[in-house]
Amino acid sequence: MLIVNTPAPIRRSAAAHHARHIDVVHGTAEEVWQSCQRLHALPEIELCKLVPPRSRAVILAPHPDDETLGCGGLIAQLAGMMREIAVVAVSDGERSHPDSSPLAQRLPLLRPAESMAALECLGAGQAQILRARIPDGQIRQHRLELKAWLIAQLRHTDIVFAPWRLDGHPDHETVGEIAAELEHELGCKLVEVPIWGWHWAQPLSGDFPWGRAHKLGFDADTALRKRRALRCYHSQIGRDGERDPVLPAGVLAHFVRPYEVFFL
Repeated sequence: MLIVNTPAPIRRSAAAHHARHIDVVHGTAEEVWQSCQRLHALPEIELCKLVPPRSRAVILAPHPDDETLGCGGLIAQLAGMMREIAVVAVSDGERSHPDSSPLAQRLPLLRPAESMAALECLGAGQAQILRARIPDGQIRQHRLELKAWLIAQLRHTDIVFAPWRLDGHPDHETVGEIAAELEHELGCKLVEVPIWGWHWAQPLSGDFPWGRAHKLGFDADTALRKRRALRCYHSQIGRDGERDPVLPAGVLAHFVRPYEVFFL
């Protein structure tokens, strides 16, 4: 029998929800994070301890690009070791632009293609891609469907990388919540990944669970692979007519560090 401890529920007051509001124009600059000693002093974790040799790394991506933003360096390192990797595309990211955008009709095919190109850059072209095809922006409404689908896909020996449950984006938070439930129901290990959290949180405000945070460092070649992979998401990093990019330079700056941070 698998005995697990039930985690304390995550409290979501109206104030807390407002605090996690995502504004891509006004956010926490990367310079602010780099001035935080707690970030630099995070304990490092070895790859073989984060993902033991006989375990599959399963990256849950609510939208195409989340797998590279949060786990690109991890994926590149695992691919270089010929380790088993599965990327779960929860949605196809088809709602990242308004209907009036010239890209709107192309997004359901364009964004998954960008994700595939990014995985090639990471050296993970052979990674297993699992598509749940949950509507973008409606993951919470389809949480039971997604959970049942994931139960059929996951193994108890998997190491599941999912967005932090307080990441700010409702799709991210729902995927993280489901992954936490499945950790206790199936026995697969959950590793939480901050993505939008870098943008809305402040280092010294108590928002981040520093006590659970660990750093996975990587070499210059891996860092370069991740940078190249991030450039594959043309629909997200380029301007859309008069509109600013979905992922402006200030947001991308959080993801070109020579390490990634995970909550264990």
